[in-house]
Amino acid sequence: MYRTHTCGELRLADAGKEVTLAGWVQRVRDKGSLVWIDLRDRYGITQLFLDGNSDPKLIEQARTFGREFVIQAKGTVIERESKNPNMPTGDIELKVNAFILLNGSKTPPFTIEDVSDGGDDLRMKYRYLDIRRNPVRKNLELRHRMAMLVRNYLSNLNFLEIETPMLIKSTPEGARDFVVPSRMNPGEFYALPQSPQQYKQLLMVAGMDRYFQIVRCFRDEDLRADRQPEFTQIDCEMSFVEQEDVLNTFEGLAKHLFKEMKGLDFDQFPRMTWHDAMKYYGSDKPDIRFGMKFVELNDVVKGKGFGLFDNADLVVGINADGCSEYTRKQLDALTEFVKRPQVGAGGMVYIKYNTDGTFKSSVDKFYSPEDLKVIAEEFGAKPGDLMLILCGEAMKTRVQLNALRLEMGNQLGLRNPDVYAPLWVIDFPLLEWDEETQRYYAMHHPFTAPKPEDEALLDDPTKWGDIRANAYDIVMNGVEVGGGSIRIHDRTLQNKMFHTLGFTDEKAQEQFGFLMGAFEYGAPPHAGLAFGFDRLCSLFGGADSIRDFIAFPKNNAGRDVMSGSPAPIAQEQLDELQIALNLK
Repeated sequence: MYRTHTCGELRLADAGKEVTLAGWVQRVRDKGSLVWIDLRDRYGITQLFLDGNSDPKLIEQARTFGREFVIQAKGTVIERESKNPNMPTGDIELKVNAFILLNGSKTPPFTIEDVSDGGDDLRMKYRYLDIRRNPVRKNLELRHRMAMLVRNYLSNLNFLEIETPMLIKSTPEGARDFVVPSRMNPGEFYALPQSPQQYKQLLMVAGMDRYFQIVRCFRDEDLRADRQPEFTQIDCEMSFVEQEDVLNTFEGLAKHLFKEMKGLDFDQFPRMTWHDAMKYYGSDKPDIRFGMKFVELNDVVKGKGFGLFDNADLVVGINADGCSEYTRKQLDALTEFVKRPQVGAGGMVYIKYNTDGTFKSSVDKFYSPEDLKVIAEEFGAKPGDLMLILCGEAMKTRVQLNALRLEMGNQLGLRNPDVYAPLWVIDFPLLEWDEETQRYYAMHHPFTAPKPEDEALLDDPTKWGDIRANAYDIVMNGVEVGGGSIRIHDRTLQNKMFHTLGFTDEKAQEQFGFLMGAFEYGAPPHAGLAFGFDRLCSLFGGADSIRDFIAFPKNNAGRDVMSGSPAPIAQEQLDELQIALNLK
């Protein structure tokens, strides 16, 4: 037996017991006749102790142990003279009577401590060492606990966890596929699934009624903190349901996770249409932990001789409570922020509503104090507030103001990661226009149903931009953590959707014939939703990056710096797959 107890479970009640521990050496403290060793495993740290009464050979052996050596220690649990209230095992130590060296270790390239001296790249290269650190271990434990809560909750609602294929057919629309060559079918390729979308719909046709899967998905797209080339979804589908059924079911799951993981209770999640989200927040995933709703100003600022406002499609702003004391340096920094390429605004106008009731603005030349008071009334501003205004083409300006709003939220400490503000965003556009290709694309995917009252608009191409999707996203603190839709289950409507998206009958049959064929055999009304499991974990863990909650993540270039993938493969393998590289 390598161990009788873990390094995190012994307490004062265990004093006098003969125990065996095994783990990694965290540190050795040598005070001559006294030697202490902190022994660590996944469960905690226990202090080992040797003194002048110990066998000298044991003390000499202990002095040979370096950081991360794997050892076994046998001894007696005793009460510590100098207790450590910051450790669960801080009331006891192990008086050692025998050591066994299980394995040595090179000096690790960074300290295995809660706060390490290793940078991100170094820790990713030695991820197996990084995982030994408490913060990473706790993140993976949180991920496991959440997965178990999800499985149990959905299973209790009669959902079945069913695996779907990992090697599937590549289809257009959406992000790029990762493709896999088929050796047995030269010149043909599988794709790794971006989601199990079509298979879960087929499971509804098959009568499975309620399906879920905690499933790995793959997208070959540009990366950022909340994206990885491979990621995990809580993927779900239900039959004989309407939108209200879906929202209630998965709002219930979210509330269950909040209760079990955070001890938080929520009333019904608020709901907001996509149109209102864009109008008042400039984002389809608004952070509603704080106010600063957009105020449109066209009616009160135009016609005063200020060309930027007079010629703008939209003049819109936010009111920052209590910020009239912002200095010129701070305001210049905000102007530079909105002019960054990532935001793209041409500049910013500010109006200070001073605490004495006077006004100071960057457009005093064009607007009298009376004009500024009218603008302040439009904002609902009060003395001590600061109004920040952008102008330009409507949609672009709203998106730019969203970036400024979030920046102000950060500066004012209004985006507390320990505060949660869930939201449903509903009634998305079914289609979105792409200027580059001069055609419409499905905003979600081509299997999303239009709102029943908008279905007739599919017959009028001039109205396609007005069609609302029977779709919904669940948003948390400005992050989309899940989304789904009512699916098209009627072959005629699905054909009409394909035609709208520019598919010929032949192309639709080639790409989706197996699904369309299934619709001829009694497809029930069905709908679904998928949560981004990695994003959920990062939100519950209070982190910005999903990488912290994935055991072996990729870096921002899509590389696994630990294993060295992606990497070239041998010419023999390429020949066997009949693939000729043309690298230029």
